[in-house]
Amino acid sequence: MPSIMSHAVVASSLGAAGAPDRPMPARYWVALAILAAAPDADVIAFWLNVDRGNILSHRGLTHSLPFAAIAAALAVRVLFRDREWHSSWPRLWVLYFAGMASHGVLDALTNGGQGIAFFAPLSAARWHFPWQPILVSPIGVGAFLSQYGFQVLLNEMLWLWLPSLLVATTVRLARRRSSRTKAIAA
Repeated sequence: MPSIMSHAVVASSLGAAGAPDRPMPARYWVALAILAAAPDADVIAFWLNVDRGNILSHRGLTHSLPFAAIAAALAVRVLFRDREWHSSWPRLWVLYFAGMASHGVLDALTNGGQGIAFFAPLSAARWHFPWQPILVSPIGVGAFLSQYGFQVLLNEMLWLWLPSLLVATTVRLARRRSSRTKAIAA
């Protein structure tokens, strides 16, 4: 799995790219980061001795697309219940779903760990992508503060942070250009 920070960085870039054309409140960004990292709450399964093949084990149900769809719907409903946001619900759902689903996708791109149960609870099958450029992150702060943890961070900067920065910057520049064009036309 990539580090918790990298999951949040990728989700935030998706949120920046697809956000409605208005300033988004802090809760929008905080929720994206939390949703992106939330699937790893299932690491508790290691300490509970849950069988690795079980859909409740790490990279199981909480990493699935159905779980992301439901969590995204709940987050949008709770965080954006004011009437002014109702017309944005579909867009917000797509962004929150993408942010949370990106977790499983990124984990499937790592070079370690068990596969991802993308379709749990409908299927317990686990998947890895054939291309795995992301180094699997160590679990725990102590393990992360090592030479290998530093290598993981550098790898994530290349494969996740840099592309995320490019996406967010490109969208911001495109929106700024579009605003200027609309202002000139008006």
